[in-house]
Amino acid sequence: MEFDFRHNLASGGWSNPRFLWRVVTAYWRLVIRHSKVADYDVMLIGYLGQFDCYIGRILTWWRRRPMVLDVLMSLHLIAEERGLTRESPLTGKLLFWLEKGGLKLPDLLIIESVRYEEYLTNKYGLSPARFARVPHGADEALFRARPDIAPPQNRFRVVYHGQFLPSHGMETIVQAASSLMSDPRVQFEFYGDGPERAAVEQMISGLNLANVHLHGWVDMEDLLHQMSRAHICLGVFGTTRHSRFTIQNKIWEGLAMARPVVSGDNETIREALVHKTHVYLV
Repeated sequence: MEFDFRHNLASGGWSNPRFLWRVVTAYWRLVIRHSKVADYDVMLIGYLGQFDCYIGRILTWWRRRPMVLDVLMSLHLIAEERGLTRESPLTGKLLFWLEKGGLKLPDLLIIESVRYEEYLTNKYGLSPARFARVPHGADEALFRARPDIAPPQNRFRVVYHGQFLPSHGMETIVQAASSLMSDPRVQFEFYGDGPERAAVEQMISGLNLANVHLHGWVDMEDLLHQMSRAHICLGVFGTTRHSRFTIQNKIWEGLAMARPVVSGDNETIREALVHKTHVYLV
């Protein structure tokens, strides 16, 4: 649902009167609720809030309080990598200018890595002094070692969890499964869904893979149980700029559960983790 909303927005859905009405009514409710909120020290705009910085800046000027944005990712870069700016060039230009303006409004920008910071400073003419780097991680109240749950002894479970996205290199995982199909003990378990689901299913069918199982989204407790039963948890293997700018949460989550993690190699992940010590990079 989250991807569908972003895809529709970035591919021109913003011009739909129903969407515009939803935005207006949502922001009006936000203004009303903000007027009833007690005084605060700082406004933090979280996940993908570049566009919300415009209304946020008005509200914080009213309260004379600073505003901080957790950038997480560049909406324009994601739209570029998924071909949405080619589908709708006008929308691509609008995304660029709205994101540029939104990133200039906060008093502080939180970003994960040096390379993502460099990309945004060069693209939008931002000062490095506007950034604070905070790495991703895992919620250790949920993702933690469970020594009472062990992987099975009669087969080798390779687990991927998360969205099926171009930046995650799903085709690389399926090709790895194809290389191992002669050993029936090795089984690949996918938990999640996303825009690459149909392509993944087509690859699995075309390669006639009996060792890959798609489970879709499962509830959190089931996911934690399945990860605990994994011999290996997978990270991401994409080669897009976004995938090389960040260390995805699924990597930290696998490590937090004391599972061996295999992921794609890049300079960003090597800033924090050591090959063959913390993770195995390929």
